[in-house]
Amino acid sequence: MSTLGELIQRPEPVSPDCPCATAMARFLGDPKLILLPVVTDGRPVGALSRPAFMARMETPGAADRPAAEVMDPAPTITAAADRPRDVVRRLMHRTPAALLCGFVVVDGSGLYQGVATALDLLASRMGRPSRGALSTPLAARFADAVREPVASAMAAVRRLRETGLPARADGDLETIAEAGGEVLRLLESAGELRRAKHRGLVFAPESCRLAELMDEIETRWRRAAERRGLAFMVSYDGQPDACVEIDRARVLQVFDALIAHALAHARQGVVEASLKARAEDGDVVLDCRVRDSGSRHERAYLETMFDEGGPQSHAGDLGLRLSLALGAHIVSTMGGALTACPNAGPGITKLFEVTVAAAKPAEAAPPSAAAPAQRLAHVLVVEDNATNRMVIETLCEMLGCTSESVVDGVEAVEAAQAGRFDVILMDIKMPRMDGLTATAEIRKLPGHAGATPIVALTANADPDDVRRYLAAGMRCVVEKPIKADRFAEAINLALAGAPAALGTAAAA
Repeated sequence: MSTLGELIQRPEPVSPDCPCATAMARFLGDPKLILLPVVTDGRPVGALSRPAFMARMETPGAADRPAAEVMDPAPTITAAADRPRDVVRRLMHRTPAALLCGFVVVDGSGLYQGVATALDLLASRMGRPSRGALSTPLAARFADAVREPVASAMAAVRRLRETGLPARADGDLETIAEAGGEVLRLLESAGELRRAKHRGLVFAPESCRLAELMDEIETRWRRAAERRGLAFMVSYDGQPDACVEIDRARVLQVFDALIAHALAHARQGVVEASLKARAEDGDVVLDCRVRDSGSRHERAYLETMFDEGGPQSHAGDLGLRLSLALGAHIVSTMGGALTACPNAGPGITKLFEVTVAAAKPAEAAPPSAAAPAQRLAHVLVVEDNATNRMVIETLCEMLGCTSESVVDGVEAVEAAQAGRFDVILMDIKMPRMDGLTATAEIRKLPGHAGATPIVALTANADPDDVRRYLAAGMRCVVEKPIKADRFAEAINLALAGAPAALGTAAAA
């Protein structure tokens, strides 16, 4: 198994008396540089974390100060000989923020070797096509090991926001939240791409109004474009009320990947997302494009940009490439193909065309998945991880539900005997008694206690897993890391008595 030293980045360190202006130039010159080590006589004495450092540089005169005055004097330090999964497990218990903000790596003598984040380690392992890339068991285990602590850190950020922190702290929390969201999106893309290659993608077609789809795209991306100094334009050419049968979330995934790539590579100008819809033989042909006016790529890159094994245009491009590769699988499943071509002027256009079934406009909008539970529910939370319990309890509070918590299946069965719970949220992997066994024991109880709806909460929600959970007597399944809207949907379905498998939907 690889060691940490084989997977790290090795940026040139700076000295404590290095002017902050020089360090700032390093960060500006390498957008993917997260942590800059400060070293004396070969040994790390501090580190400059990109989010905190760049925020401090907004203060007048800060660029003239030496690095020693603004550095973190006690950065997280790990050993080059450690195994990546051991590092992740240790940090998730002690300093989970280091998974996002970065940590310094030293050899056995304490000499500087490099820096890394959890994302770097994942990228390093996945970026080796000759070793199996995304399909390697190690990559899958590593992704699962990273996903949960990052999701927990994101939940902690949400709770801190509710405590009324000073304005400067709000800015730092926003930076952490954005970084954490990017890590989770990368992990979700990697997991879905792995599942797509081995088991295929799951689609849930529904009636979708095309004009509203493009409005949502504009809302999702306008602010991000403005932060990068780019104009963002969205256009729709078709009947105003045109509706089609598509998996809305899947189409948004494709547009998100194409737009994210454009924003990352276009240094100036305009990014435009467009959709043209035309009727043809009773169906609807969708011509979807994302055009930018600033990116530059060699033709060889354009020909392989939707292949996760192709060359990267710059370091740190893995996340974008994963999203593009997943987008290519989605479009292929819909019967189309993603392509890219240079514009007549500056920039490139990425496009795909698919034929879908027309649909009648819905008479009334369906209830929001994130709406509060229909009635106050008393929930039993069965989870052995303390941080995960906190996240789930917080989500229950957000929905107006009360909750009690236990730490394993044995305690769950004992608590369920009282019959006072409306819903049981059941982790699958726990000590003493796992979730499947606990569910089977609860189903043996008489009356309401034995019929209490049980929702599985798990990182393993492939179709075969979902079928196994439902067969064991669970009402529905929500995949970890838990999304608030999927969680609310599961609570509502459980209270309504609707048997529905949400495992595949949660992964969408």
